[in-house]
Amino acid sequence: MWKPPEKIKYEPQPGAWPSKEQASESLWFSPVDIGPIQLEQRTWVPAMVPWRSTEEGIVTDEVLAWYERFAKGQPGCVVVEATGIREVPSGPLLRIGHDRFIAGLKELADTVHRASEGHTKLFIQLIDFLSIRRRPEAEKYFQRFLQITDAHREALGVVDWPEEKIREHLSTLEDEALDDILEERELESLRMGARERVTDTELDHIRDLPKVLPGLFADAAERAQKAGLDGVELHYAHAYTMASFLSRKNDRDDGYGGTRENRVRLPLEVYATVRERVGHDFPVGCRYLSDEIFEDGNDVEDAAYIGVELARAGMDFLSISRGGKFEDAKQPGIGEAAYPYTGRSGYECMPGHFSDEFGPFGRNIKPTAEIKKAVNAAGFDTPIVVAGGIHGFEIAEKILQNGEADIVASARQALADPDWFLKTRLGKGSEVRLCTYTNYCEGLDQKHKVVTCKLWDRVDLDQPDIQMSADGKRRLIAPDWQA
Repeated sequence: MWKPPEKIKYEPQPGAWPSKEQASESLWFSPVDIGPIQLEQRTWVPAMVPWRSTEEGIVTDEVLAWYERFAKGQPGCVVVEATGIREVPSGPLLRIGHDRFIAGLKELADTVHRASEGHTKLFIQLIDFLSIRRRPEAEKYFQRFLQITDAHREALGVVDWPEEKIREHLSTLEDEALDDILEERELESLRMGARERVTDTELDHIRDLPKVLPGLFADAAERAQKAGLDGVELHYAHAYTMASFLSRKNDRDDGYGGTRENRVRLPLEVYATVRERVGHDFPVGCRYLSDEIFEDGNDVEDAAYIGVELARAGMDFLSISRGGKFEDAKQPGIGEAAYPYTGRSGYECMPGHFSDEFGPFGRNIKPTAEIKKAVNAAGFDTPIVVAGGIHGFEIAEKILQNGEADIVASARQALADPDWFLKTRLGKGSEVRLCTYTNYCEGLDQKHKVVTCKLWDRVDLDQPDIQMSADGKRRLIAPDWQA
């Protein structure tokens, strides 16, 4: 992952912990309405992909144990990992694109409600993504994937050469020579792996996304409702389909790209279709970006506009992330796929313990506050969720007291210690296992390995009946805590 050039090393900075009485009087541990339901507290575990499903996207015992462990810490809300709405292969990622997934998701909802003793609501994040291929070997790319055109012949000055000879010749050329011969997207397919974009409207299935996606999201939301989940979060963030429609990079000419009004059109149509399907008694919100970070991408001004329009449409909450884009991703190794959290935008999404003068903690607070200010100024009180390196009660409470957000979320800190909300609420903050923000977990995610935390995955490995990784070297669930 990209790191700021200053590379200043930071240690956890949680601040003072509250007494039980102080916690009970705080905003963070006070209720908040999310549309038609109420969270008991403003603590939130955002979606994290743990890679514990099957290749078919089915809920497994490992999936159940993962979410059960978070539920024992009794946060106000847990959001289930990005869950695919289509019937497409996506590795060990949960899916919801068919009714056969309802039974497993129902078991998951029941598990969380039971483990939290009814204190935690369970939402699910619904995601769509386009095709991305692994970076190929150069010879394989030229022999199998590159479509030879007259432009290639002219650039090489070999109009009469047979196609096979051109392919063989291209495979012998250095990168500098290829820069003058191949088109930008061809070079990307060679050096990064081919990646579809929402702007590839010459492809039928890409052109038809505005016709197809509203119904797919609505079908998925209805399944979540039938499975007994408490709400859905539409994934409009990071490197995926809906975020790409919102991006300044989207220059589609069919009314779904170009201006802000056109770029937000499909996200609004998806929401409207979902809302019509599930009714007004089922919370529907989304996660989107405060800033895309890369050059010529969306900034906080775009994000404020988007937030106002989503609130105007009636979304029940807006969860704010940042960065995590393909546009500045590092080149993957041959045989690997590009990972959208390896460039500067990825760092801003998951800042680590080596940082700049600002530091890795709370980098998303100010942009989120600007979005909330715009939403409130437009006359809407839509709850705003902030996340990003928040690992202590003091900063979480300050955010809420300052009116910078309505709910404070924690991903990596909740992974390090799923009980940290409960410990804090009970006045036992000194017992919290603090995340060190080395992004050990992110490194596992990048390789699509089961995600664990280095602070607990090698602790008490001889404990009976614990789930272990396939190699038997890591525990898959954080150790239990006795209050």
